[in-house]
Amino acid sequence: MNKELRHSIPFAIPLAAGFLLLAAAFAAAMAFGAADTSLRDVWLALTSSAHSETLSVIREIRLPRETATLFVGAALAVSGSIMQGMTRNPLADPGLLGLTAGANAALAAVLAWMPKAGYFAIMAACFAGAAVGALLVFGIGSIKKGGFSPLRIVLAGAAVSAFLYAVSEGIGLRYKISKDVSMWTAGGLIGTSWEELQTIVPFITIGMAIALLYSKQLTILSLSEEVAVGLGQKTARIKTVLFFVIILLVGASVALVGNLTFVGLMVPHLVRAVVGTDYRFILPMSALAGASSCSWPIHSAGPFRLRMKRP
Repeated sequence: MNKELRHSIPFAIPLAAGFLLLAAAFAAAMAFGAADTSLRDVWLALTSSAHSETLSVIREIRLPRETATLFVGAALAVSGSIMQGMTRNPLADPGLLGLTAGANAALAAVLAWMPKAGYFAIMAACFAGAAVGALLVFGIGSIKKGGFSPLRIVLAGAAVSAFLYAVSEGIGLRYKISKDVSMWTAGGLIGTSWEELQTIVPFITIGMAIALLYSKQLTILSLSEEVAVGLGQKTARIKTVLFFVIILLVGASVALVGNLTFVGLMVPHLVRAVVGTDYRFILPMSALAGASSCSWPIHSAGPFRLRMKRP
């Protein structure tokens, strides 16, 4: 988009367009699928207390999946935007910087050593794994004098991710749970339930709220470290808070739907082309665009993965 035109468009216009696109994606995903339903059925399922087989399919199967899609798409897009702003690296995303691989490795360990663990334990393990993965990447990238550069972070992320994915596969082979691990981490929404959402969605909501509160500081930090320090920003504290937010968003997303982190790389670039480089605008638009991009009819595409039933 032309730079002058982009800056002349009020933010309310792309924001409204984002909400309209999200509403259209939500309606399409709820109406289309293997079961023959219509928009009228969706409306009745959401607004009435009537009962039928069709309405039960919408309420108990499609609605929790679609709710998970909205939150996870928004979480991954926001976390990708934060990472690209913090590192000033356009290739940064949760998958590239070791968070997803760390969460997957931790999840495999829980499935192997705590087979009766509930979703809260799985989510906590994913948080811890994501933190370990990111710390390894940033630690390796910072070993050399001069701190980490975008290229060094990418290389460290690729190496650490390969190692942690190998750990995950090794655990799966050793304990004969490769199929369970693969089905969980392949990414998808089959088997998503309201119980899972009640546990995980609050963490995603808190993470995105904190990210929005720190959007101004992130904008300054994305310019350069020197500029941020010169403007009186406490960069260490800001990075710590934002790093905590990324762990919350990515860990909860992996625990809920597995590996769908390509959203975190793609969506921020599309959003910046529309709203510019101010993260006060990028973050809310990324949340809308990420939720919309994941929400287009997911039911008619067949199962992404067969989620095993857990307590």
